[in-house]
Amino acid sequence: MAQDFERSYASSISNSSGSPTTLVTSNSDDALISIRLVNKHTALVNVSVVITSGGTTYNVIKDAPVPVGGSLELIDSGSKIVIQSGDVLKAYADTASACDVLVSFVDTISS
Repeated sequence: MAQDFERSYASSISNSSGSPTTLVTSNSDDALISIRLVNKHTALVNVSVVITSGGTTYNVIKDAPVPVGGSLELIDSGSKIVIQSGDVLKAYADTASACDVLVSFVDTISS
């Protein structure tokens, strides 16, 4: 079975933990292979990424600092995070419109 590589990009993510920006809504068993947060603001930005599954929210990273002009890669060295059907990957920052997020994932890793 060929792997189906997908991506999701979000520009200027939310600055509200109560209303984070949705990045990926899984419709199958998927493998997150890269999550990169990019600070495009003129000051340090703190970012958080969460997965909501079955009504519970799990932190992937919480309030991580990203320096001016810098980026933060959350998955590296071949690591993966598996999400299942109905799971939702979301992100928010402490400053409005200060951060972009780039996500790469393999869709439908099992059938």
